Order: sequence, then structure tokens, then C-alpha cells
Amino acid sequence: MKMKVFQNDVVGWLRNCFGEDILNNKEERNYRFFEEAAELVQSCGMTKDDCYKLIDYVYGRPSGEPAQEIGGVMVTLFGLASTQGISVDAVSEVEIQNCYNRMEKIRAKWLSKTVKSGDPLPGMLDSK
Repeated sequence: MKMKVFQNDVVGWLRNCFGEDILNNKEERNYRFFEEAAELVQSCGMTKDDCYKLIDYVYGRPSGEPAQEIGGVMVTLFGLASTQGISVDAVSEVEIQNCYNRMEKIRAKWLSKTVKSGDPLPGMLDSK
């Protein structure tokens, strides 16, 4: 799948599942990306201590430019996928289809959360 087509599919899914406000919320997109990135490196064996070391290292340096950093993410993601023997194309197609297939469940779960604006945590299930 071409990356532009995949990006458009993701945008369409986000719009359909959560609406324009969440689709365009840069803070929320940052939080969800970081959460998924942390889950990825955890699944590949990275320790929490190493994560903290790298966070301190990154935040001890000047901030980069989003376009260049996204390019860097893509290069390192494809490199990581290769070392894990994973096809980015294959898993991307499977995952976007899973998202569409589970859209009602994902939306219901999201709506059941108590989400505080500006809080990076995805929220706790409402106890009411």
C-alpha cells in the first residue's frame, strides 16, 4: 500500500471514529503516538529504565522540526521492522482493517472514558 493512500485511510478512520475535533487535536495525536511507540519498544524488549534515559537525553537537546522528525521516525520504524522480520506494509494493512472492523467497539470504549483535556493518559473507565 502506498504511504499516501495509507495516510488517507488513517485520516478517514480517525474522522469516522472520533470526529474532526479529535482528528485535528495535535496534543491528542502526540499522546496516542507516544503511547503506541512506547508499546512497540516494550514489545521488542526495551526496558522502562532505558526509556527514561532516552527521554532525558531527547529533552536535554533542542527541539527538532516536525517534518524532519517524522521522516526520522519512518526511517527508524522501517529499520526496526526489518530487524524484527516484520513487513510494515503487511501489518499496516491488517491494522487499518482491524480498526475499521472494530470501529464501534473502539468508539464506545473511547466514549466511556473520562478524559481530561490536556492529560496524556488515555483516561480511566468511568465508574458511574
